Amino acid sequence: MTVQASVVEPGVIGDDSGFSLHAPDGTSYRVELTSDVLAPGNPLLAEYCEGRRVVAFVGPTVERLHGRRLRAYLAARLPSGSWSVVVLEGGEDSKTMESAEKICAQAKLAGLDRHGVMLAVGGGVTCDLVGFAAAMYSRGVRYIKVNTTLVGQVDVGVGVKTGVNALGTKNMLGAYHPAHASLNDAGFLTTLPLRHIRCGLGEIAKMAIIKDPALFRVLEDCPKVFQTSYATPSWLAEAGLGQRGVEDYVLRSSMALMMEELCPNLREHDLARLVDFGHTFGPVIETASRYRIAHGESVAIDMALSSQLARVLGLIDDADCERVMRLLVALGLPVHDAATCTPELMHRALKAAWERRGRRLYLVVPDGIGSAVFVNDLDDVPAAALEEALRQLESHAQQLADPLIAAH
Repeated sequence: MTVQASVVEPGVIGDDSGFSLHAPDGTSYRVELTSDVLAPGNPLLAEYCEGRRVVAFVGPTVERLHGRRLRAYLAARLPSGSWSVVVLEGGEDSKTMESAEKICAQAKLAGLDRHGVMLAVGGGVTCDLVGFAAAMYSRGVRYIKVNTTLVGQVDVGVGVKTGVNALGTKNMLGAYHPAHASLNDAGFLTTLPLRHIRCGLGEIAKMAIIKDPALFRVLEDCPKVFQTSYATPSWLAEAGLGQRGVEDYVLRSSMALMMEELCPNLREHDLARLVDFGHTFGPVIETASRYRIAHGESVAIDMALSSQLARVLGLIDDADCERVMRLLVALGLPVHDAATCTPELMHRALKAAWERRGRRLYLVVPDGIGSAVFVNDLDDVPAAALEEALRQLESHAQQLADPLIAAH
C-alpha cells in the first residue's frame, strides 16, 4: 500500500489558539496564543520542550518579575536535573557577538547537546540573542521563545530572523532560524512600562499604515490600547470583528498581517519588503542616538519621515499624511529627534539601505491609509526633497507636541 504524504498549501492559518505558517520553501512554524503560560497547570511550554535538556535565558527585568515563576514551572513540569536558568545582561548594548558567545558557553557548561533546547524568556533583545546563539551552537539547536514584550509578541515573536549588532550597524550579523515554538501570553503586557507599550504600538501602527485601514482606525479610536480599557468600537462590531475585545483584535490583527507578509519571502530572497517600512532611516537613528531612542521609537520617527517624504514626492495627499502623523503622536510616539534627524545623517541612512539592499533603495512609503509603495532608486529621492521632508517633519512635530522633543 502506498501512503501519500499530505500536502500543506503555503500560507498562514489562524485559529483560536494562534497562527500556523507554512512557507513556500517548506518552512513551517507555529505562534501560540495562551494565558498563564508559566502556571504549572498550563502544559504548553513543557509539551514543546518534549522532555529534552533545557537551558533558559532571561534578562534582569524578566528575572526580577518572573524568574521565580519560571523556575517553579520548570521544576514542576520538566524532569529533575534537566534544566537550568541563566540571567543575561539587559539592554540593546548587550546585543553583541560576545554576548552570543557567552550564551553558547553557558549552554555547553550546562551540558546542552544537539537535541537540547535553548529557551528565551523576554523581549526582542533576549530573543534575538538567544535565537542567534541557537543557530550557531552545534550548527543549530532548537530554541523556544516566550515573548514578554509587545514588540516581541507582534514583531520578533512572529518571524524567523535572529541577530546581533556589529560593525557599527544594527543586526549586522544574524541568521534565519525559526523557533521551534513561539509563545505569546498577553498577561505579560500588564507588567510593561508605558514606554515599552508605546514601542510595541509603533510596530503595530507600521502594519496598519501599510496594510490595514481597519486596524489603523481602531488605533485612532483607541490610542491608549493596552493601557486603558476600551469598548469595541460600534463600527468594528457591526463588521463582525473584535468579538474578543479591542486588545485581542489589535494583537491578532497585527500578528496575522506580519506573518502573511513574511510568509512568501521568509528568508528575504526578494529585498523589496513592505515590512521594512520604518526600517530605512530607523536603524541609523537608533544607532546614532546610542540607543537613547528605543527601537519602536526609531521606527515611529522613520514612518513619520517616510510619510512626509511621500507627501513631498506627491505619493500621498496632505490629509492622509496628517492622519499618520497624528496617530503616531496619539500613540505616545516621537516623530522627530533634532540630534539625529539631520540631512547628512538621513542621507547616509538612505545610502546604507541602498548598499544593503543590493544597490536598490526599496524605500517603503505610504500612498494612502492601509497602502504603500516602493521608491526603488536612490536618485528618486533628491537631496532637496529629503531636506524639505525633514523641515516639514520638524514643523509638524512642534505643532503636535511630539513627546520626544518635550522629553529632550
